[in-house]
Amino acid sequence: MTADRYGWLEEVDGERALAWVRERNAEIPDGAPDLRAELLEVLDADDRIPVPGLREGLLYNFWRDEAHPRGLWRRTTLASYRTARPDWEVLLDLDRLAADEGENWVWQSAEVLRPGCRRALLSLSRGGADAAVVREYDLVQRAFVADGFTLPEAKSSVAWRDPDTVYVGTDTGPGSLTDAGYPRTVRLWRRGTPVADAPIIFEGEPGDVLVAAWRDRTPGYERDFVVRQMEFFAGHTYLLDGDGTLRHLAVPDDADVEAHGAWALIRPRTPWSVGGTAHPAGSLLAAPFDGVLAGAPEITVLFAPDEHTSLQDVSRTRDHVILTLMTDVRTRLEILTPTGDGWRVEPAAPDAVGDLNHLEVCDTDPDAGDEYLLLTTGFTQPSTLWHATVGEPVTALKREPAFFDATGMGVAQYFATSADGTHVPYFVVNPAPGGPDPVPTLLTAYGGFEISLTPYYSGVVGRGWLARGGRLVVANIRGGGEYGPAWHQAAVRAGRERAYEDFAAVARDLVTRGLATPRTLGIEGGSNGGLLTSVMLTRHPELFGAVVTQVPLTDMRRYHLLLAGASWMAEYGDPDDPDDWAYLSRFSPYHNVRDDRAYPPVLVTTSTRDDRVHPAHARKLVARLREVGADVTYFENMEGGHGGAADNSQRAHLSALVFDFLWRRLAT
Repeated sequence: MTADRYGWLEEVDGERALAWVRERNAEIPDGAPDLRAELLEVLDADDRIPVPGLREGLLYNFWRDEAHPRGLWRRTTLASYRTARPDWEVLLDLDRLAADEGENWVWQSAEVLRPGCRRALLSLSRGGADAAVVREYDLVQRAFVADGFTLPEAKSSVAWRDPDTVYVGTDTGPGSLTDAGYPRTVRLWRRGTPVADAPIIFEGEPGDVLVAAWRDRTPGYERDFVVRQMEFFAGHTYLLDGDGTLRHLAVPDDADVEAHGAWALIRPRTPWSVGGTAHPAGSLLAAPFDGVLAGAPEITVLFAPDEHTSLQDVSRTRDHVILTLMTDVRTRLEILTPTGDGWRVEPAAPDAVGDLNHLEVCDTDPDAGDEYLLLTTGFTQPSTLWHATVGEPVTALKREPAFFDATGMGVAQYFATSADGTHVPYFVVNPAPGGPDPVPTLLTAYGGFEISLTPYYSGVVGRGWLARGGRLVVANIRGGGEYGPAWHQAAVRAGRERAYEDFAAVARDLVTRGLATPRTLGIEGGSNGGLLTSVMLTRHPELFGAVVTQVPLTDMRRYHLLLAGASWMAEYGDPDDPDDWAYLSRFSPYHNVRDDRAYPPVLVTTSTRDDRVHPAHARKLVARLREVGADVTYFENMEGGHGGAADNSQRAHLSALVFDFLWRRLAT
C-alpha cells in the first residue's frame, strides 16, 4: 500500500494541520451577508414551533434564538403551551452557564428521573462534539447537585435505575471502550461512590459497537434491560433480573425487540421462520413477553410489508401502539390495541395531511398515559404540531408561519430507473408551475443506515433556494429505509454501488425530463450523504455543475481506524479484508481522484470538533483535489461537531455559504 502523503491531516489539532485549515478558511470570500441575515432570521424566529417532549403531563423543550444562542432548557403545561405566548419555566440557561464557567457548552440531552421529574442527568458537549460531560441537575432548585452523579468528557451512556443508582457506560480506563470509542462495559453506579468502583453488570467485546442498560418503568411491568450491540443493526437484548442474572430474549440478532406490557414487539430485518411460518423482513410481530424469554414465542402478525409499503416507526403509549407506515414515501398512521382475543387495528391521522406531505409521531409518554404529539409537514406546507389522546379527536397545538412565499410552487413525485432496472422514487419541488425548465437544481439524498428521506418544511431551504427560483430534488435511493430493511440491505457492503447507480439514474432522469442540464444540476449531501456526493464527484463529474459535500467520509481505506468508523463496518465492509477492499477501492473518493479528469466546482465543509466522522476525510479529499488543479473551496468550522454548527448563527453562515456557492456556479 502506497504511503499516505496527506496522513498528517489526520492530526485533528496538529499544528501543521490547523495551519493548513486556517489557510483554506482564509480563502473563502465573505459573501452573501444579506442571505446569511435572512436565514438567521428564520432560525431565530420567535414563532417557530417549539417542538416539545412529554414528561408526566408537562412539555419540555430546548430553545435557541437571538437572545439565547446557546439555548434554554424549559418546560410548561399543556394548557399554557396552547396559548400564543406560553409561560415557560426556564430550567437551565446555557448561555449563562457557559459564561459563568468559561466553557463552550453545547446542549446534547437530558435523562429525566421518573416518577416525579425532580432530577436529570444532563449531557453537555464542548463545542458540539459527540463526547459530553454528564452532570446531575436538580429541576426543583434549578442547580447542579453538589457531589451528584458526574462524568468527565466521554461518549457515555447513562440511564436512571432509581434516585440513587444509574446504569452507566463510560471511559473508566483501558478496556472500557470498544474499538469505535463507545462503552464496552455497563455498570450499576451507586450515589456517592467512584464510577470506576461500580460493579460491572455486563461486558462486551472490543469489536462490538457498544453496550448499554436501562429500566422500563411501565407500571406493573417494571423491567431492566441490557443490550449488546455487536454491529450497527445486530445485537442481543437481555432481561436483567434482580439477582444480576441475564436472560437472553430469543429473537434474531438483527431484530429490534422491545417490551409493551405483557407483550414483546419484534421487528426482524431479515426473514424469520417461527413454528413453520416465515415472516418477511420489515414485519412487526407481537408475542407474549414470557414466551419470547422462554424461546417459544406465539406470534401474532401486526404488520406485514408489501412491495410498496413499509413500517417506518413504532411508538408506544400506555395501552396502545402507533405505527407509522409508508407507501411509496407517503406516510399514514395506524393505532393498534391489544384486546382479550387479539389486536384491534384502526387508522389515525388529522384531516390536514396533504397527499405528498409527511406526518410523524414526535413523542409519547407510555409511563403516564395514551397521549401523543404528531407533526405534519410538507415541502411547501408549514408544519403543524398536533396533540392527541388515543380514542379522542386530534387537535392542533401550534402552526408554523410561512417563512417563504410558496405561491405557484408545485411538488411532484417521479421514478427513475436504475442500472439494474429498480425504480427509484424522488420528489421535485418546482419553483413555478408550467412546463419543464432547467433552472438551477439542487439534488440531495442520503442512502444509508436505513434512514428515510421524507417531505419536510424548511424556511432555510425555502428562503435560501426555492424563493430565489431554484428547484429542489430529494431522491430516495437504496441504502435508506423508504421500502423497509430490504431497501437498505440492497446497498450495504458489496452492494453499496447500487446507491450510487440510483443517484446517477435520478440525475440523468432529471435531464431527460428537461428539469435540469448537467450545467444547472448541483448536488449536496452530508455524512454518509457526503460520501455519496464525493463518489459522484469522482465517478460522474460530467453529470453535475457543482458539488457540495459536508462532514463526509472519503478515505474508505482507513475509515474504520478513525474515531467512530469501526462501528460502520457492517454498512461498508472491512478495508483490511482483501475481498472488501476490492469493492471499496472502486468508489473510495480519496483514492479515485484522477490527474486526467475535469471536475466541477466543489465545496467541502467539516468541523474540527466532529468526533464521529473524522475531519481528515474532508481535509485529505480537498488536498488531493487541489493537487490536480480542481476548483475546490473548503470551510472547516472550529466547533459544531458532526452537525457542522454549534448555534443558529453558525448554521446560518454554513447554509448561506452552501446556497451562495451553488447559485453562483449553477445560475451563471
